[in-house]
Amino acid sequence: MEFSEVVRRRRMVRSYTTDPVDPAVIEQALEHATRAPSAGFSQGWAFVVLDRPDDVRRFWVASSEDAADVDRRDRWLAGMMRAPVVIVPCSVKSAYLERYAEPDKGWTDKAERRWPMPFWDLDTAMASLLILQTVTDAGLGACFFGIVPDREADVRRALGLPESGDPHPIGAITIGHPAPRSTGAAGSASRRRRTPWTEVAHRGRYGNGWEG
Repeated sequence: MEFSEVVRRRRMVRSYTTDPVDPAVIEQALEHATRAPSAGFSQGWAFVVLDRPDDVRRFWVASSEDAADVDRRDRWLAGMMRAPVVIVPCSVKSAYLERYAEPDKGWTDKAERRWPMPFWDLDTAMASLLILQTVTDAGLGACFFGIVPDREADVRRALGLPESGDPHPIGAITIGHPAPRSTGAAGSASRRRRTPWTEVAHRGRYGNGWEG
């Protein structure tokens, strides 16, 4: 598939069949994820891969109070829980603080205040996008979604992560064969207009617009 076609076809899939996913696709997605850019080549990320039914279920029970009760699952949760694979991308802040304390960078105090924004989270998000694109290229579906803050501690325990700090789960990605769209919850893209790039690009300075 051409890259432009991968970009055009990628969407958040919210309902899956129970058909298994070829492990080679997951391995390729992870390989591609590690090609993402990272500040200072810090590579501060980790990926918890859940591809066995018991592991996947443990994640859902930890991340949603309704997962254990079939009658309480809404359309979104029911469709998402059928995905046979869940990847939880995690950022590792310490990798960046330590990298920039090395001689070629020189921030010896490892102070987080020096960072204009949390690049550890940004870089892990870019790695996550490469996973989404790889899955699309393979003809499968995926959805990146956030972990509810008050369930993070439960998710950390379920995944064997420390109670706080590194690695920090920035979200989760479901992967599988898409079910018919009518079987899952409708996404915002079905109700909202996609803004053309010409309306958000500004040539020269903000406010000029593209033709300004």
